[in-house]
Amino acid sequence: MFDLLVIGDANPDVVLGPLDAPLAFEQREQLVGAGALTLGGSAAIMACGAARLGLRVAFAGRVGDDDAGRYVRDALNARGVDTEALRVDPKLSTPLTVVLTRDGGDRAILTAPGTLAATGGDDVPESLLATTRHVHAASYFLMPGLAKALPGLLRTARGHGATTSLDTNDDPAGLWDPSGLAAVLAETDILLPNAHEARHLARSMDGSLEGAAAALAARGPLVVVKNGADGALCHDGRTLVTTCGITVTPVDAVGAGDSFDAGFIAATLAGLPPARALDLAAVCGALSTRAQGGTPAQPTWDEAVAHVPSKDQQPT
Repeated sequence: MFDLLVIGDANPDVVLGPLDAPLAFEQREQLVGAGALTLGGSAAIMACGAARLGLRVAFAGRVGDDDAGRYVRDALNARGVDTEALRVDPKLSTPLTVVLTRDGGDRAILTAPGTLAATGGDDVPESLLATTRHVHAASYFLMPGLAKALPGLLRTARGHGATTSLDTNDDPAGLWDPSGLAAVLAETDILLPNAHEARHLARSMDGSLEGAAAALAARGPLVVVKNGADGALCHDGRTLVTTCGITVTPVDAVGAGDSFDAGFIAATLAGLPPARALDLAAVCGALSTRAQGGTPAQPTWDEAVAHVPSKDQQPT
Protein backbone atom coordinates (compact mmCIF):
# COMPACT_ATOMS: atom_id res chain seq x y z
CA MET A 1 0.00 0.00 0.00
CA PHE A 2 1.23 3.49 -0.87
CA ASP A 3 0.63 6.80 0.90
CA LEU A 4 0.58 8.67 -2.40
CA LEU A 5 0.09 7.92 -6.09
CA VAL A 6 1.19 10.74 -8.39
CA ILE A 7 -0.15 10.83 -11.97
CA GLY A 8 1.29 13.04 -14.66
CA ASP A 9 4.42 14.34 -16.35
CA ALA A 10 8.07 13.42 -15.92
CA ASN A 11 10.95 14.69 -18.01
CA PRO A 12 14.52 15.98 -17.82
CA ASP A 13 14.82 19.71 -17.20
CA VAL A 14 17.72 21.75 -18.50
CA VAL A 15 17.75 24.85 -16.28
CA LEU A 16 19.82 27.82 -17.54
CA GLY A 17 20.18 31.30 -16.16
CA PRO A 18 19.86 33.95 -15.13
CA LEU A 19 19.56 35.51 -18.57
CA ASP A 20 20.47 39.21 -18.27
CA ALA A 21 19.44 40.29 -21.79
CA PRO A 22 16.64 39.44 -24.24
CA LEU A 23 16.96 36.02 -25.83
CA ALA A 24 18.90 36.48 -29.09
CA PHE A 25 18.49 34.50 -32.31
CA GLU A 26 20.54 34.76 -35.55
CA GLN A 27 22.99 32.19 -34.15
CA ARG A 28 24.13 34.44 -31.32
CA GLU A 29 25.64 32.65 -28.32
CA GLN A 30 24.76 34.03 -24.90
CA LEU A 31 26.40 33.09 -21.61
CA VAL A 32 24.53 32.62 -18.34
CA GLY A 33 25.73 32.13 -14.82
CA ALA A 34 24.72 28.52 -14.26
CA GLY A 35 23.11 25.47 -15.80
CA ALA A 36 21.84 22.15 -14.52
CA LEU A 37 20.36 18.92 -15.85
CA THR A 38 17.78 17.73 -13.37
CA LEU A 39 14.51 15.86 -13.04
CA GLY A 40 11.52 17.92 -14.17
CA GLY A 41 7.79 17.69 -14.68
CA SER A 42 5.37 18.99 -12.08
CA ALA A 43 4.18 15.50 -11.15
CA ALA A 44 7.70 14.07 -10.90
CA ILE A 45 9.00 16.92 -8.73
CA MET A 46 5.99 16.63 -6.44
CA ALA A 47 6.49 12.86 -6.14
CA CYS A 48 10.15 13.31 -5.19
CA GLY A 49 9.30 16.00 -2.65
CA ALA A 50 6.72 13.74 -1.01
CA ALA A 51 9.15 10.81 -0.89
CA ARG A 52 11.77 13.10 0.64
CA LEU A 53 9.23 13.98 3.33
CA GLY A 54 8.86 10.29 4.17
CA LEU A 55 5.80 9.18 2.21
CA ARG A 56 5.61 5.90 0.30
CA VAL A 57 5.12 7.18 -3.23
CA ALA A 58 4.25 5.54 -6.56
CA PHE A 59 4.31 7.26 -9.94
CA ALA A 60 2.16 6.58 -13.02
CA GLY A 61 2.86 8.14 -16.41
CA ARG A 62 4.68 7.57 -19.66
CA VAL A 63 8.19 8.13 -21.03
CA GLY A 64 9.93 7.16 -24.26
CA ASP A 65 12.30 4.29 -24.93
CA ASP A 66 15.32 6.60 -24.96
CA ASP A 67 18.14 7.95 -22.80
CA ALA A 68 15.90 10.71 -21.45
CA GLY A 69 13.32 8.17 -20.32
CA ARG A 70 15.96 6.07 -18.60
CA TYR A 71 17.28 9.18 -16.88
CA VAL A 72 13.78 9.96 -15.58
CA ARG A 73 13.24 6.44 -14.24
CA ASP A 74 16.66 6.34 -12.57
CA ALA A 75 16.14 9.78 -11.01
CA LEU A 76 12.73 8.83 -9.58
CA ASN A 77 14.04 5.52 -8.25
CA ALA A 78 17.05 7.22 -6.67
CA ARG A 79 14.71 9.48 -4.73
CA GLY A 80 12.61 6.59 -3.42
CA VAL A 81 9.67 6.79 -5.84
CA ASP A 82 8.23 3.49 -7.11
CA THR A 83 8.21 3.45 -10.94
CA GLU A 84 6.55 0.12 -11.69
CA ALA A 85 3.68 2.03 -13.32
CA LEU A 86 5.93 4.33 -15.39
CA ARG A 87 5.13 3.02 -18.87
CA VAL A 88 7.62 3.03 -21.75
CA ASP A 89 6.22 4.19 -25.09
CA PRO A 90 7.95 2.35 -27.98
CA LYS A 91 7.39 5.13 -30.53
CA LEU A 92 7.23 8.55 -28.88
CA SER A 93 10.11 10.34 -27.20
CA THR A 94 10.35 11.41 -23.58
CA PRO A 95 9.29 15.04 -23.05
CA LEU A 96 12.14 17.54 -22.75
CA THR A 97 12.03 20.96 -21.10
CA VAL A 98 14.40 23.92 -21.16
CA VAL A 99 13.87 26.47 -18.38
CA LEU A 100 15.38 29.93 -18.91
CA THR A 101 15.51 32.00 -15.74
CA ARG A 102 16.16 35.69 -15.22
CA ASP A 103 16.73 37.93 -12.22
CA GLY A 104 13.64 38.47 -10.12
CA GLY A 105 12.53 34.85 -10.20
CA ASP A 106 10.73 34.91 -13.55
CA ARG A 107 11.34 32.16 -16.11
CA ALA A 108 10.40 30.96 -19.57
CA ILE A 109 9.64 27.29 -20.12
CA LEU A 110 10.05 25.54 -23.47
CA THR A 111 8.74 21.97 -23.68
CA ALA A 112 8.82 19.35 -26.44
CA PRO A 113 5.77 17.28 -25.39
CA GLY A 114 6.81 13.83 -26.63
CA THR A 115 4.68 11.25 -24.78
CA LEU A 116 2.52 13.80 -22.95
CA ALA A 117 -0.38 13.79 -25.42
CA ALA A 118 -0.38 9.98 -25.53
CA THR A 119 -0.61 9.57 -21.76
CA GLY A 120 -4.08 8.39 -20.80
CA GLY A 121 -6.22 6.60 -18.28
CA ASP A 122 -4.86 3.20 -19.30
CA ASP A 123 -1.46 4.25 -17.95
CA VAL A 124 -2.84 4.27 -14.40
CA PRO A 125 -3.33 0.77 -12.95
CA GLU A 126 -6.56 0.36 -11.01
CA SER A 127 -4.63 -1.74 -8.49
CA LEU A 128 -2.72 1.41 -7.50
CA LEU A 129 -5.90 3.48 -7.26
CA ALA A 130 -7.27 0.85 -4.89
CA THR A 131 -4.24 0.67 -2.60
CA THR A 132 -3.17 4.26 -1.95
CA ARG A 133 -4.22 6.82 0.65
CA HIS A 134 -4.07 9.81 -1.68
CA VAL A 135 -3.95 10.42 -5.45
CA HIS A 136 -2.41 13.60 -6.88
CA ALA A 137 -2.60 14.65 -10.55
CA ALA A 138 -0.53 17.39 -12.17
CA SER A 139 -0.15 19.25 -15.47
CA TYR A 140 -3.80 18.80 -16.43
CA PHE A 141 -3.61 20.99 -19.53
CA LEU A 142 -0.49 19.32 -20.97
CA MET A 143 -2.09 15.86 -21.20
CA PRO A 144 -5.52 16.01 -22.88
CA GLY A 145 -5.93 12.24 -22.96
CA LEU A 146 -5.26 11.93 -19.25
CA ALA A 147 -7.47 14.98 -18.57
CA LYS A 148 -10.49 13.23 -20.12
CA ALA A 149 -9.90 10.14 -17.99
CA LEU A 150 -9.10 12.00 -14.78
CA PRO A 151 -12.66 12.32 -13.37
CA GLY A 152 -13.11 8.56 -13.61
CA LEU A 153 -9.67 7.81 -12.15
CA LEU A 154 -10.21 10.10 -9.17
CA ARG A 155 -13.73 8.75 -8.67
CA THR A 156 -12.33 5.21 -8.54
CA ALA A 157 -9.67 6.22 -6.03
CA ARG A 158 -12.23 7.94 -3.82
CA GLY A 159 -14.43 4.87 -4.04
CA HIS A 160 -11.57 2.92 -2.46
CA GLY A 161 -11.24 5.49 0.33
CA ALA A 162 -8.47 7.70 -1.05
CA THR A 163 -8.42 11.48 -1.01
CA THR A 164 -7.46 13.39 -4.15
CA SER A 165 -5.70 16.56 -5.28
CA LEU A 166 -4.98 18.44 -8.49
CA ASP A 167 -2.42 20.99 -9.61
CA THR A 168 -3.51 22.06 -13.09
CA ASN A 169 -0.38 24.14 -13.80
CA ASP A 170 -0.47 26.60 -16.68
CA ASP A 171 -2.61 26.20 -19.82
CA PRO A 172 -0.37 26.85 -22.86
CA ALA A 173 -3.50 27.32 -25.03
CA GLY A 174 -4.92 29.93 -22.65
CA LEU A 175 -8.40 28.36 -22.70
CA TRP A 176 -8.57 27.03 -19.11
CA ASP A 177 -11.23 24.47 -20.15
CA PRO A 178 -14.16 25.36 -17.84
CA SER A 179 -16.41 22.51 -18.99
CA GLY A 180 -13.88 19.71 -18.66
CA LEU A 181 -12.48 21.04 -15.41
CA ALA A 182 -15.88 21.02 -13.71
CA ALA A 183 -16.02 17.23 -13.86
CA VAL A 184 -12.52 16.95 -12.37
CA LEU A 185 -13.19 19.40 -9.54
CA ALA A 186 -16.24 17.34 -8.58
CA GLU A 187 -13.83 14.50 -7.73
CA THR A 188 -11.04 16.67 -6.25
CA ASP A 189 -10.59 17.18 -2.51
CA ILE A 190 -7.70 19.68 -2.74
CA LEU A 191 -6.98 22.11 -5.59
CA LEU A 192 -3.43 23.54 -5.61
CA PRO A 193 -3.04 26.37 -8.16
CA ASN A 194 -0.66 29.31 -8.01
CA ALA A 195 -2.09 32.84 -7.93
CA HIS A 196 -2.02 33.30 -11.71
CA GLU A 197 -3.72 29.94 -12.29
CA ALA A 198 -6.31 30.50 -9.56
CA ARG A 199 -7.47 33.74 -11.15
CA HIS A 200 -7.72 32.13 -14.59
CA LEU A 201 -9.54 29.05 -13.27
CA ALA A 202 -12.01 31.27 -11.41
CA ARG A 203 -12.43 33.59 -14.42
CA SER A 204 -11.56 36.43 -12.05
CA MET A 205 -8.50 38.17 -13.49
CA ASP A 206 -9.50 41.57 -12.10
CA GLY A 207 -10.72 40.43 -8.70
CA SER A 208 -8.89 39.69 -5.48
CA LEU A 209 -6.95 36.48 -4.99
CA GLU A 210 -9.07 35.71 -1.94
CA GLY A 211 -12.20 36.11 -4.05
CA ALA A 212 -10.85 33.75 -6.71
CA ALA A 213 -10.04 31.15 -4.06
CA ALA A 214 -13.51 31.48 -2.55
CA ALA A 215 -15.15 31.07 -5.96
CA LEU A 216 -13.18 27.90 -6.64
CA ALA A 217 -13.87 26.53 -3.17
CA ALA A 218 -17.60 26.99 -3.80
CA ARG A 219 -17.20 24.30 -6.47
CA GLY A 220 -16.19 21.70 -3.89
CA PRO A 221 -12.48 21.39 -3.15
CA LEU A 222 -10.32 22.92 -0.47
CA VAL A 223 -8.43 25.55 -2.49
CA VAL A 224 -4.77 26.12 -1.62
CA VAL A 225 -3.12 28.96 -3.53
CA LYS A 226 0.64 29.55 -3.84
CA ASN A 227 1.58 33.21 -4.07
CA GLY A 228 5.37 33.26 -4.32
CA ALA A 229 7.20 35.55 -1.91
CA ASP A 230 3.85 36.73 -0.56
CA GLY A 231 3.17 33.32 0.98
CA ALA A 232 0.03 31.27 0.41
CA LEU A 233 -3.61 30.98 1.37
CA CYS A 234 -6.32 28.36 1.55
CA HIS A 235 -10.10 28.62 1.46
CA ASP A 236 -12.66 25.92 2.28
CA GLY A 237 -15.67 27.91 1.12
CA ARG A 238 -16.22 29.46 4.55
CA THR A 239 -12.87 30.25 6.15
CA LEU A 240 -9.76 31.92 4.72
CA VAL A 241 -6.35 30.97 6.15
CA THR A 242 -3.07 32.64 5.15
CA THR A 243 0.65 32.18 5.75
CA CYS A 244 3.55 34.48 5.01
CA GLY A 245 6.01 31.57 4.80
CA ILE A 246 9.70 32.05 5.58
CA THR A 247 12.42 34.22 4.06
CA VAL A 248 15.19 32.55 2.07
CA THR A 249 17.74 33.69 -0.49
CA PRO A 250 16.61 31.77 -3.58
CA VAL A 251 18.98 30.24 -6.09
CA ASP A 252 16.28 28.88 -8.40
CA ALA A 253 12.49 28.80 -7.97
CA VAL A 254 11.88 26.02 -10.53
CA GLY A 255 9.61 23.39 -8.97
CA ALA A 256 8.99 25.35 -5.76
CA GLY A 257 5.23 25.08 -6.24
CA ASP A 258 5.48 21.32 -6.67
CA SER A 259 7.52 21.02 -3.46
CA PHE A 260 4.82 23.14 -1.80
CA ASP A 261 2.22 20.65 -3.05
CA ALA A 262 4.23 17.77 -1.59
CA GLY A 263 4.43 19.53 1.76
CA PHE A 264 0.72 20.27 1.93
CA ILE A 265 -0.29 16.70 1.05
CA ALA A 266 2.26 15.16 3.43
CA ALA A 267 1.10 17.42 6.26
CA THR A 268 -2.56 16.66 5.54
CA LEU A 269 -1.91 12.91 5.53
CA ALA A 270 -0.07 13.36 8.84
CA GLY A 271 -3.28 14.78 10.30
CA LEU A 272 -2.32 18.45 10.50
CA PRO A 273 -5.16 20.98 10.13
CA PRO A 274 -5.14 23.18 7.01
CA ALA A 275 -3.53 26.19 8.75
CA ARG A 276 -0.51 24.18 9.90
CA ALA A 277 -0.36 22.23 6.64
CA LEU A 278 -0.21 25.59 4.83
CA ASP A 279 2.69 26.74 7.02
CA LEU A 280 4.66 23.56 6.38
CA ALA A 281 3.91 23.61 2.64
CA ALA A 282 5.21 27.18 2.35
CA VAL A 283 8.41 26.13 4.12
CA CYS A 284 8.87 23.18 1.72
CA GLY A 285 8.44 25.46 -1.27
CA ALA A 286 10.86 28.04 0.08
CA LEU A 287 13.58 25.55 1.06
CA SER A 288 13.45 23.91 -2.37
CA THR A 289 14.75 27.13 -3.96
CA ARG A 290 18.19 26.77 -2.35
CA ALA A 291 19.65 24.92 -5.37
CA GLN A 292 19.13 24.78 -9.11
CA GLY A 293 16.37 22.47 -10.28
CA GLY A 294 13.23 21.25 -8.59
CA THR A 295 14.52 18.33 -6.52
CA PRO A 296 18.11 18.79 -5.18
CA ALA A 297 17.16 21.03 -2.21
CA GLN A 298 13.83 19.49 -1.21
CA PRO A 299 13.68 19.18 2.60
CA THR A 300 13.12 16.19 4.81
CA TRP A 301 10.14 16.19 7.18
CA ASP A 302 12.29 17.03 10.21
CA GLU A 303 14.03 19.86 8.35
CA ALA A 304 10.74 21.34 7.18
CA VAL A 305 9.15 21.13 10.64
CA ALA A 306 12.20 22.80 12.18
CA HIS A 307 11.71 25.81 9.89
CA VAL A 308 7.98 26.29 10.52
CA PRO A 309 7.57 29.47 12.58
CA SER A 310 5.67 29.13 15.81
CA LYS A 311 2.40 31.04 15.90
CA ASP A 312 3.86 33.70 18.22
CA GLN A 313 6.57 34.39 15.58
CA GLN A 314 4.05 35.03 12.82
CA PRO A 315 2.56 38.47 12.13
CA THR A 316 -1.14 38.87 12.89
